[in-house]
Amino acid sequence: MSNDEIKQLIQLVKESGISELEVQRGENRVRIRSGALAQADLVIPHAPAPAQPAPSVPAAPSPVSSAQPSDAVLVKSPIVGTYYECPSPGSPPFVKVGDTVEPGHVLCIIESMKLMNEIEAEIAGTVVSKLMENGRPVEYGEALFAIRPR
Repeated sequence: MSNDEIKQLIQLVKESGISELEVQRGENRVRIRSGALAQADLVIPHAPAPAQPAPSVPAAPSPVSSAQPSDAVLVKSPIVGTYYECPSPGSPPFVKVGDTVEPGHVLCIIESMKLMNEIEAEIAGTVVSKLMENGRPVEYGEALFAIRPR
């Protein structure tokens, strides 16, 4: 898990108002708690990770938006798998920030055990942020989208 991913998770905790978030990817696990005794615990496997050379070109900004209003409803992953924002490579995404959705509108696909599971909107509203990058692994209960109800 990169420092940028951890920073995004910390920002998600701050903005969503949740008291604790724990994410595990392989042997890496991060737990972020908010409140008076806020702390972040990072568990790293015993084997040292290989050093990565610093990129010579500045990284492009992530298309994932983490800003969300307080009245937004989080759409969370119902399963563990891999997040895909479009039906096939090269296709347009199911939804973009600013799109209006109705209940039953497909927001994304999560691949789990070679099965493609469509994740649908449960409320009518406007997509105010995408909280996941295309092709990234997701955990059960991890926030995918923020939707402002109508």
